Amino acid sequence: MTAADEVVHDGAVAARAGYHPRLSNEDLDPLREQKWGWYNIFAFWMSDVHSVGGYVTAGALFALGLTGWQVFVCLIAGILLVQLFCNLVAKPSQQTGTPYPVVSRASFGVLGANIPAIIRGAIAIAWYGVQTFLAAGSLTIVILKLIPSLGAYATASHSFLGLSYLGYVSFAILWVAQALVFWRGMESIRRFIDFCGPAVYVAMLALCVYMLYRADWHISFSLSDRELTVGQQVAAMLGAIALVVSYFSGPMLNFGDFARYGKSYRAVKTGNFWGLPVNFVLFSLLTVLTASATVPVFGELITDPVATIERIDTYTAVLLGGLTFVVATVGINIVANFISPAFDFSNVAPQKISWRMGGMIAAGGSVLLTPWNWYANDEAIFWTLGLLGALIGPLFGILIADFYLVRQQKIDVDDLYSLSESGAYHYVSGTNPVAVLALVVAAVFSFASVLVPKLGGVLTWLPEYSWFIGCGVGFVAYYVFAYAADVAGVASRHAAPEEAAGSVG
Repeated sequence: MTAADEVVHDGAVAARAGYHPRLSNEDLDPLREQKWGWYNIFAFWMSDVHSVGGYVTAGALFALGLTGWQVFVCLIAGILLVQLFCNLVAKPSQQTGTPYPVVSRASFGVLGANIPAIIRGAIAIAWYGVQTFLAAGSLTIVILKLIPSLGAYATASHSFLGLSYLGYVSFAILWVAQALVFWRGMESIRRFIDFCGPAVYVAMLALCVYMLYRADWHISFSLSDRELTVGQQVAAMLGAIALVVSYFSGPMLNFGDFARYGKSYRAVKTGNFWGLPVNFVLFSLLTVLTASATVPVFGELITDPVATIERIDTYTAVLLGGLTFVVATVGINIVANFISPAFDFSNVAPQKISWRMGGMIAAGGSVLLTPWNWYANDEAIFWTLGLLGALIGPLFGILIADFYLVRQQKIDVDDLYSLSESGAYHYVSGTNPVAVLALVVAAVFSFASVLVPKLGGVLTWLPEYSWFIGCGVGFVAYYVFAYAADVAGVASRHAAPEEAAGSVG
């Protein structure tokens, strides 16, 4: 056993000997054993895709005026891009066995990595509250179906700070349930998502068959009366592809937090193949069939699954549908908005904030934001999720440019946990000014792509491509600045396998 493999308990949280306590604890350190196979990655994506947001996104594409085959081309093209980007971001974390905030120390510096970590954590807190609130809506429907007499407590006349009393009960039940699953650790989370994905598929299939039966098996794939010109069709298809990629932008950046558990990079890529293009297309087909059936059954198109099950008269169907989307949303919330901020906040102060404490900080913050108040406010969503989300692209571009172009896929793992001035990732006082400058430059373009249409009423299509703009500018800016500052030269001297025993390549 090497010095770096030993564990000391001098701090509040265990850190490996040889690693600086300010950068290390048992949750952030490289994994000793990577156990996840391709199915675990596949199940992760099933949990991530099967949500109210995923349902609405897939259904909304069919309302753009496109034909059925055009929508499926967009879905497949978009998800193939997501698969490619996830494979790219997965490799450094799987290779080193470390989560995103630790991998980002290579580009931002061992201390500067707190910049992307805090940004990503803030986004996750906001979305964690939103997803819990959406799942609580489904749970409220189930509760009212079981106990109709509680209906009065679900109204505005029985509310506090914008949420009904029953809404608080539903929110609290899900908040505690998610916290309990999270608190038991990654192995319990793995078992949970291994169950959730297939279970939701069974329920989704049952709901789909039920709705088709109610529609007498007669539906139309044309869910829009709009007639588009060829140019409008092309623009709509490109926008639909961008929408798919943007929807998965958060999980793409976060994916390294899960890829680190993969047995091999090949296992991760195999899981991505089954979990993204195959799984997403099948899920999309189920959602489209179900949404299409709402037209003959209810006389209008309903793309919100919660609203669909609320309209169903059958007792069993309502319970099944409601519980399905509760489980689905809990699944995506844990994997997308609980685990990642846990690593992010732990990275800020490893000896004071454990992985579990970091997750609970995110969960507590989600309540303080009272998502039920601002989620229905377009302005609040724009200034929080819109602008914060615009930073995901730049962070992604910087990570990819650094690992693949600057580092040539080599990272000195030990130096990721070193505050020594001779360390490869110490830079200037622990922060890489090149990455910070690239982030600022990319953020200007990314924010502009969101703000210009908002403030000027022009280029209304531009926000659809904000992730691509931010990612592309961040990628190019970081590489150009890194080349000018000879960051590549520093990387080659510190991270070559023959020169650094702790390197991984």
